[in-house]
Amino acid sequence: MPRIQEIPTLKEWERVGSHSHIKGLGIQNGEVLQVASGLVGQVEARKAASIIVDLVRKGRFAGRAILMAGPMGTGKTALALAIAKELGRDVPFVQIFGSEIYSSEIKKTEFLMRALRRAIGVRIHEMRTIYEGEVTYLDFDMVPHPYNPYQKIPKSATIKLRTKDEERQFKVDSSFAQNLIQNGVEIHDVVQIDSETARIAVIGKSKDYKPDEKERVDLTKQQTVELPKGKVQKEKEFIYTVTLNDLDMARAKRGSLFFSFFGGGKEEELSEEDRAAVDEEVKALVNEKTAEIIPGVLFIDETHMLDVEAFSFLNRAIESELAPIIILATNRGITKIRGTDLESPHGIPRDMLDRMLIINTSPYSKEEVAEIIRTRCKEEKAQLTNDAFEYLTKIGVEKSLRYATQLLAPASELAEKDKKEKIEKKHIELAEKLFVDVEKSIQHVKKFEKSFMA
Repeated sequence: MPRIQEIPTLKEWERVGSHSHIKGLGIQNGEVLQVASGLVGQVEARKAASIIVDLVRKGRFAGRAILMAGPMGTGKTALALAIAKELGRDVPFVQIFGSEIYSSEIKKTEFLMRALRRAIGVRIHEMRTIYEGEVTYLDFDMVPHPYNPYQKIPKSATIKLRTKDEERQFKVDSSFAQNLIQNGVEIHDVVQIDSETARIAVIGKSKDYKPDEKERVDLTKQQTVELPKGKVQKEKEFIYTVTLNDLDMARAKRGSLFFSFFGGGKEEELSEEDRAAVDEEVKALVNEKTAEIIPGVLFIDETHMLDVEAFSFLNRAIESELAPIIILATNRGITKIRGTDLESPHGIPRDMLDRMLIINTSPYSKEEVAEIIRTRCKEEKAQLTNDAFEYLTKIGVEKSLRYATQLLAPASELAEKDKKEKIEKKHIELAEKLFVDVEKSIQHVKKFEKSFMA
């Protein structure tokens, strides 16, 4: 494992994302629970999504795509992520926006092709020297980004691994620290680390770990495993997941697929021949029982921003032998198809709509908004007084759920500066004054319209 050395102490560093609380669809015995696995409400949409998951597992979803249609802030992204979580461990989830395909230096179709292949995983089995154990301590040394001082990146990390017979602690370099973050490694995860390539596989949560009530997650899809035996460093079958796009990029560096992937070399422009060669080598590994293909989820938000050429490409991609689950999302009604004068529902050509199963999402009720805010408070470990919670819920109902949840972080910071253990209503009000919602921003623009540059 590159630049690794044993050291003494460390402390925990936590990471919270917009949808890090999503663990699955929240289905129990075929019934959708109102609140479960990080999801709230949207019962019919989640039931439809569970049927999609069943079809995928049975291999009966080929040649179709999914469209999530609903107002903004109704959980379309969360629902797509929940489908990926429901399908199992290591299932890739790739999110792109329709507008992205025009800002890239590569062709639109090439951008979409790479996104599609990033959403197809390959789980590879190899005998290698590995480090294996439960993560008992984890700490990151964060420094300002060299090109953006307001953003931080890991300079190094410290990690302690434990088995039933041994415990060891290591310090690792910046690339390995970044790898830990990208793989979402947390304390109490049982991991395997390839000593040569520093690739990480998260096997599951240790069965010895007993979360308290605050940390407990209902209906989690995370696998629990026994604490490994023996030494931390050992010879063992190493299981890791890469994507077809990873292998494409490795192939473009010339040479054998896996030599390039683990070694290095100069990256070259991708070609259809490269991709075809990768597909053949992956199929050969699958036939030898040393690899498994894991179709993932490609989630395309702002679908109305795609043009006719992009839709035609996706139409063909759906029929591909190696195709991920394609989920489109939009909050538009009847609108023009980009690049044409033709109007169509959601700005999507009719022939494409005919090939999709459409799931509608609806605005949340007041009770559901309150439950979502409660879930986010638990995820961000933010404590609110009753008055503050009711006021934040009111903001979520009257203005926007996203705006309400975004106020949590600045309000928490204000409460900390005020030396208060809980966020009070006055902290929410001050945060609301400092960080305005969309409507107030529009009013501000109108008020000073003449002062703005045309």
